[in-house]
Amino acid sequence: MASIGAPALLVQHDYSHVVEWYRHHVPRAAPPTYGRFVPERIGPTWDWNAERGWNLPEHTLGWEVLGWTGYWLKDANGQPWQWTMEQARMLLWYWSLDDTGRVQHPTVTWQRLKGHGKDPLAAGGVALPSAFAPCIFDHWGDDGQPVGRENNSAWVQVLAVDQDQTKNTLGMVRVMLTDACRKYYGIVTTTVTCRGMNGSRLIEGVTSNPLSIEGNRTDTIIRNETQNWNSSNNGKGLAEAAEGNRAKISQGRSLDICNAFRPNDESVGQEERDAWEATQDRPELDRAATFIDVGHLYDSLEAPPDAPFTAEAFVEVVEAVRGDSYWIDPVTARDSALKGTATPSEQRRKWYNQIVATDDDWMDRQQWDACKGDKTVDDSERIAMFLDCSKTDDATALMGCRLSDGHVFTIGIWAKPTKKRKPEPGEAPWMVSRPAVDQRVREARERWRVVAFWCDPSGARDDETGERFWDSYIEDWRLLFGNSLTRLPAVKTGPYAHPIIWDMRNPIHTQLFVAEAERFVSEVKDKRLTHDRNMLLRAHALNAKRAPGKYGVSLMKKHRESAKKIDAAVAAVGARLMYHQLNAKPQQGQFAPGRGRMIARR
Repeated sequence: MASIGAPALLVQHDYSHVVEWYRHHVPRAAPPTYGRFVPERIGPTWDWNAERGWNLPEHTLGWEVLGWTGYWLKDANGQPWQWTMEQARMLLWYWSLDDTGRVQHPTVTWQRLKGHGKDPLAAGGVALPSAFAPCIFDHWGDDGQPVGRENNSAWVQVLAVDQDQTKNTLGMVRVMLTDACRKYYGIVTTTVTCRGMNGSRLIEGVTSNPLSIEGNRTDTIIRNETQNWNSSNNGKGLAEAAEGNRAKISQGRSLDICNAFRPNDESVGQEERDAWEATQDRPELDRAATFIDVGHLYDSLEAPPDAPFTAEAFVEVVEAVRGDSYWIDPVTARDSALKGTATPSEQRRKWYNQIVATDDDWMDRQQWDACKGDKTVDDSERIAMFLDCSKTDDATALMGCRLSDGHVFTIGIWAKPTKKRKPEPGEAPWMVSRPAVDQRVREARERWRVVAFWCDPSGARDDETGERFWDSYIEDWRLLFGNSLTRLPAVKTGPYAHPIIWDMRNPIHTQLFVAEAERFVSEVKDKRLTHDRNMLLRAHALNAKRAPGKYGVSLMKKHRESAKKIDAAVAAVGARLMYHQLNAKPQQGQFAPGRGRMIARR
């Protein structure tokens, strides 16, 4: 990037009228109207309410960029380029700044359906402005808004795993440039490059070889179609090299443009979505842990989970998820999608922008999202709790189930950070904090009426004492709860009788759990179960794979060493098992039904 002390560029071409046009029209754009199918709106672009109107950034260089593009760029008919209101909002957020003038979102992902116009948006709204527009913060104006300057040594890379993908974006660069823009900035283009200002500024297309970009000091990186980037085509290596390059530059930027990913591909697109989701709504994690906003803006417009893939519904669904991309003809798209040349799941991915479960997934993403319920459970509610314990690699999860209706909610999840570095020699590996779990159990007892509490303790041992890792805490909890757990003890009779310990390795328990896991999936499918929308619980449920076995279909990790944990889902199944067992038992006391009697009338 240009040095911090570089002077602001004197504006020699006046496009203030274009800026004012956008400033007038963007806030006043009509709010969205939907029919039967209201899309899932992720990110700020489609965030609107009647009291505030559109959610727009407080500080952004985007207004200047919108004006610059309207002045210097053209459409296919030679007319001044004009963004849709949706695209304008996307660019305002891409170019947003914080209160100090720093880039607010160094990493941005735009996920949209097929044909939305992501390449023109990346080419004209990001690549060209990054190279030639006043897009670097210089100072605050008299009106309190940021004033930009050009980047005199701009280097923009458009990355893809297929050369045709880079040609798509670079092709749009060439098409959008006016003759006046070429002349003023001295722009020379080839199939995969765009140079200007005597070669001091560069936009280039790069494909799969990570070694070709290793160590580059690139200001802006555009990663094209990341749902197709995986290990087999060097996409993973390319992504790692690009991220390393971006991190070298103060306030370097990265933009991903993609469609919905295929869950089993383990693509860069999936990793980015999973990483973003892992930063959302995580109050359930160990309160001793510290999490920061890493500046990742994810923006997507997706069909609702219950949108049917039928000829009757298709047009209405696509009209809802295409946003302002009026050039997408839903009827033509429907006829193409229903020809049967691709699977319904693949067509949903392309046209509904949905992430669709594969055959070995335990839980369907859309079905899970359709079961959203209360985020919190009122104090003093009667609940059952299930604790799935671990020590190091796996997560420890404490899930609750409200006995009045079976609503599943998160009490606590303790998990090793997904990208935690390997410990140095002599440094202890990450280990769950037992005191933190103990505190959460005690808080739950104080807050709710805990009718039953089961715990699968795992077979882990304490490194110092050799005792079972959780035994001392479980004994403390037995004493803490006293006689309050007699309604549904974990093991009622026999040599292993215990109010709390419910060891899943016991064959009887395994059989019960597998049956409940099958019922859990059926209840989600039929919308007879609700959950608290917790993003980490959701991730664990979607990570789980089907595990056919002796007693039926349970859930498991993809493989033993997989970093994608499922423990919160396991604990949720356990909590629902307790709920169903409690409902099957005759009740006593205040919440018991009447004994009933027959009255004969004569």
